[in-house]
Amino acid sequence: MQKLTWCAQFSMMILPISPVPWYRYPKEDAPMPFELVRNDIAEMTADAIVNTANPQPIVGHGVDAAIHKKAGPQLLQARKALGQLRVGQTALTPAFGLNARYVIHVVGPLWQGGGRNEVSILRQCYQSALELAKAHGCRSIAFPLLCAGTQGFPPALALQTAIGAFSSFLVEEEMQIYLAVFDTSAFTLSEKLFQRVASYIDEHYIEEKIREEFDLSHSACQEDFLETRRELERRERMYIALRLEEDEEERLLTTSLAPEKPLSLPQSPQDWEAILPADTPGFSQTLLALIDRTGKRDAEIYKKANIDRKHFSKIRSNPHYQPSKSTVLAFALALELDLEETKDLLGCAGYALSRSQKRDVIVEFFLRQGHYDLMEINQVLFHFQQPLIGG
Repeated sequence: MQKLTWCAQFSMMILPISPVPWYRYPKEDAPMPFELVRNDIAEMTADAIVNTANPQPIVGHGVDAAIHKKAGPQLLQARKALGQLRVGQTALTPAFGLNARYVIHVVGPLWQGGGRNEVSILRQCYQSALELAKAHGCRSIAFPLLCAGTQGFPPALALQTAIGAFSSFLVEEEMQIYLAVFDTSAFTLSEKLFQRVASYIDEHYIEEKIREEFDLSHSACQEDFLETRRELERRERMYIALRLEEDEEERLLTTSLAPEKPLSLPQSPQDWEAILPADTPGFSQTLLALIDRTGKRDAEIYKKANIDRKHFSKIRSNPHYQPSKSTVLAFALALELDLEETKDLLGCAGYALSRSQKRDVIVEFFLRQGHYDLMEINQVLFHFQQPLIGG
């Protein structure tokens, strides 16, 4: 029996719905509960901004210096009032000149080879900062990548620790979390993962394939390629012209000299219904049916998809909801759909995976591997400077 798409399967399960209204619902790209952003932490806007503080009430280097410079001298006075802080401790002050209400000062551990509980202490730093922000009513918080600079943490391990803490927190809590990374050199992917993804992109990404075949980095080869393309275009124009002449001769031989009857357009809604395809369930209905299939709670799926509750409520309540492609991909990964099922879900929303979009190629790589960790996939997308997946 031929496999039906998800849209077709669920059309058998769901009662017919009224036609889609003639107005369009706006696309809403809601913020993701966790987002990697390329920005200076001192320029972020959030309820709380996290600072990598020195244990002593002085201005340190790097992030600490940047935040104090932006906030102004009052921040140092507030920091002095806190006194000395021990490693792993967090404390809160007003934000003064920053685009925030509070600064949360965090004293992270120095990297000493990993044998002195540095990772668990660092994770506790993130957890304590999040709990402190929650206790003060913060709805958003911006972190730098703690301890990955002067404190010597391996960047990949520092990033993994941060994301683990954020993921655990967001399972139970609602908060917008930003991880501000000034540039991609601030962290690195594992060499093995980077090589596998880069190799897959080279093999499947159209622009990379063209570069590989024609070596566009060399002007002589580039000119050869352009000349070949011009010749192919010239031959194509000649072929099209010849076919048009043959088609015209055939039309004159097979039709009478009488004028053709003009094509009549449908005159009534019933006429249009006769030629339009039957209604099929859209993205919202298909998504809810897929969630039901898992037997899991809605919250488990939308949190795993890095979608906030308000965004999901709009999807659930609106059968004609038009999601962004990013949202569809996020739910496909959260539901752990295979490649074909992902294409079906994208099709329900009017999208498709494209080999000409590097982000799609990277997502396809992970789907073929059966790897659905959205946080890790977003790390890879961030590294390759592609849009992230989520709300």
